[in-house]
Amino acid sequence: MYRATTHGVQVTVTPRFSPERSDPDRNQYFWAYTIEIVNLGAETVQLRTRHWIITDALGRVQEVRGAGVVGEQPVLPPGGHFEYTSGVPLPTSTGIMEGSYNFTTPSGEAFDAEVPAFSLDLPGAVHTLN
Repeated sequence: MYRATTHGVQVTVTPRFSPERSDPDRNQYFWAYTIEIVNLGAETVQLRTRHWIITDALGRVQEVRGAGVVGEQPVLPPGGHFEYTSGVPLPTSTGIMEGSYNFTTPSGEAFDAEVPAFSLDLPGAVHTLN
């Protein structure tokens, strides 16, 4: 589990490898990730956009930007939370994702909330640092 809090918005990510959607013989690996967003602040916020930076094991970077998450732009009152599950394919057996969500307040103030970097690894994988 990975967690970050920015401007009173807490983002928790739990990734998991999906063997049923992967085909290692064809260099196709898939991870699902569940994200919980909690408004710890005193003001209502609305998620407007997302920005992902996805890096595979060979250092290739893909950026994804778009409106909302899973087709929604959730409104979170103080203490409110939103949870969703999505997924990411990679051509390598490991990678890393990070990003941000852009939020607005009722007064029109906009800010980015960090999505912490999280690793996409095969279960039982051993990594060596050089």
